[in-house]
This record gives sequence, C-alpha cells and structure tokens, in this order.
Amino acid sequence: MLKFAANLSLLFNEMPFLDRFEAAAAQGFEGAEFLFPYEFNADDIAARLKANGLRQALFNLPAGNWEAGERGIAIYPNLVSEFRDSVARAVKYAKVLGCTQLHCLAGIAPVGADHRAMRKTYVENLRFAARALADEGMTLLIEPINTRDIPGYFLDSTAKAADIIETVEAENLRLQYDVYHMQIMEGDLTPTIDKYLKIIAHIQIADTPGRHQPGTGEINYPFIFSHLERIGYKGWIGCEYRPLAGTYDSLAWFRTQKAKSPIA
Repeated sequence: MLKFAANLSLLFNEMPFLDRFEAAAAQGFEGAEFLFPYEFNADDIAARLKANGLRQALFNLPAGNWEAGERGIAIYPNLVSEFRDSVARAVKYAKVLGCTQLHCLAGIAPVGADHRAMRKTYVENLRFAARALADEGMTLLIEPINTRDIPGYFLDSTAKAADIIETVEAENLRLQYDVYHMQIMEGDLTPTIDKYLKIIAHIQIADTPGRHQPGTGEINYPFIFSHLERIGYKGWIGCEYRPLAGTYDSLAWFRTQKAKSPIA
C-alpha cells in the first residue's frame, strides 16, 4: 500500500501552520512533511503530530536565506562552518519530531563558478552530514531539482544525484525523487524510478505545468501510483504541490486513490 504525506508548507495554507496538522489528518493523511520547522518551537510541532496521529516524514536542513533566493548552502566552499551548524540544528529538531529523514538542498551555482570545487565541497559536506545523521539512526536525502524553476541549481538530474551518492559512500545517503522536477528535466519517469529504486527513499509529486495537484497536467499519476504499488515501493510519497483552487478541492485525486486502493 502506498503512504502519502501532506506537505504542510504548500497544502492547507488557508490556515495557520500549526492548524494544518489537524486538517491533514482529517482528510486521511498519515504523514506530514514541510520545508522548514525552524521558526516554530519543536515541542509545539511534536504536540500537533501526536495529537493528530501523524508521522513526520521529512523536512529540509536550513538552506540559507530563503527569502533572498538562496536554495541551499552545501556546495559553497566558504560556508562549510555554517553548513555544519545547520546539520546540528536540523538533527536537534528531527529528534524532537521523531523524523528519520532530512533533505539537504545543494544550492545554486553562480554563473562562472568552479563546479569542480563546488562538487568537492558538496561531497565533503554530505559525508559530514551523513555521519552526523547516522549517529541518530537518520537518513540523509538529496534531490535533483529542475533548473526552469531554480536556474543554476547544482543538482539537476537523477544520474548526477546517483553519482554523488556513489561518491560519498555513506549507507544512509539516499535519493529523494521528485516526479514533477524530473518530468521537466528528463521525463522517462517509471523506467528511471525502476533503475534507481534501490537508492530512492522518498518520492514527491506535483503535476506539470503549474506544479498543481495530480490530474491538472501532463503526468499520468494513476499509472505512476499503480506502478509504484507493483514494484513494492515502501517509502513516503510527499504531496508537494500548489493547490489550483483550494486544498480540499485539490484532494479529489487523493480521495479517488484511497477508494481504489487502501492507503497505509
């Protein structure tokens, strides 16, 4: 059975953040993910998770100045100390939330940057983070992201992510595969999932164009869900999309999926 986590940074944002946990549980979700928890008290989030029977599936390491357009700091040679501090902060939150997966955003490579130096820094930072998470029984994830939405994003293909994972050589470093991003960058979705299934620990979904809910674009999500069931995918599926016209209306696909196949 497939298990879905509501991304509470994008879904149920008709209400304050801490109220979204109850709304997600009421719609049948058993997991939650979000971009960042750091502006909230970890105990307050943990209480909402417990009260609503939700599991925390995932969140991101601190990623620099998000409002200013930064999308991760792991590739920058001059920010290694800041990166290491960010790992400690994320692990502290994850322990309180009972979260065993953390995603590390790579960062945007400036025009003319030395990609070899950035890759070297990225690998070293991932090794550091993977060791820190391993001590807590946690998994570190990296995710290829499309360069249409985030021009210059350093990690932009599944093959590049797999190469980084192989280079780092950490047993707890895995792939976060976002169907939306990879439809834009490379297509060939289910064969790619099959090829890299052994290293995929988390999947995220949205349709394209628009990054709205399944059924609003070109991706055949009923086929993808059936395929994931056939191949025995056991990880979370994070619903990281922007509702086209309100969260409740955007969940018609989810209610259909629940009716067709019981969701874990």
